[in-house]
Amino acid sequence: MLALQSRCIGAEVLRGMNVISRRKLFKGASLIAATAIGVNSVAAESNNAKKSKIIVTGGHPGDPEYGCGGTIARLTQAGHDVVLLYLNRGDPSEVAGVAKNFPRVSEAAKACEILQARPLFAGQIDGAAMVDPAHYDAFRVLIEKEKPELVLTHWPLDNHADHRAMFMLVYEAWRRMKKSFALYFYEVSTGEDTVQFAPTEFVDISATEKQKRDACFAHASQSPERYYKLQEMVARMRGAECGHAFAEGFVRHAQSARFEWPV
Repeated sequence: MLALQSRCIGAEVLRGMNVISRRKLFKGASLIAATAIGVNSVAAESNNAKKSKIIVTGGHPGDPEYGCGGTIARLTQAGHDVVLLYLNRGDPSEVAGVAKNFPRVSEAAKACEILQARPLFAGQIDGAAMVDPAHYDAFRVLIEKEKPELVLTHWPLDNHADHRAMFMLVYEAWRRMKKSFALYFYEVSTGEDTVQFAPTEFVDISATEKQKRDACFAHASQSPERYYKLQEMVARMRGAECGHAFAEGFVRHAQSARFEWPV
């Protein structure tokens, strides 16, 4: 707005150059300079904005990327430290304690590189999620170690058991940590996995949709050419709701602190 205002002032001065007085010209030039200072001040304030630690949790490698990859890209571009925390390595054949190269771990690393985030794994097994006192304790310790100011996780009404398990682990950690971080929910594969999701807040991802797409296609073993179509449709729908080409929607827990999304 300030930059636009300065251009308008400059055009007005130029149009009236043949009749404008020297005093008015200097006054207009001073106003332009002052406006430019204002623009620089706003930019400086933005650059000095507080940077936050953010965790985006997902049942499997790919869930955070598909659900809110555009927002993740915007957060990391703004300088925030973002961790993608996956419940498992995406391989149902995994045997606890047995070393193995997991393709989806490598894909997650590539996706995180695209989004400028850091991958982290909670150590459970795909399709065999455990939610019990021991796993509640271990997961809380994992979250406490990262010291997040914001955690994004699955919406609890979800057709995939691993997604629901991740929600429960996050929710219990939030409660045990005395609700010390902001808690928001995202949607993934809406209608197939997430159901009855009605966003309360939106993030414009028009400028980062390609980055989100690239991160999702990094999960090459998961048929992204098929599954991304649904995510793109949802992003267009959320964009239409809030007046942008593409957007991602979130629900803030009513008892959660608010987080200042990128605008």
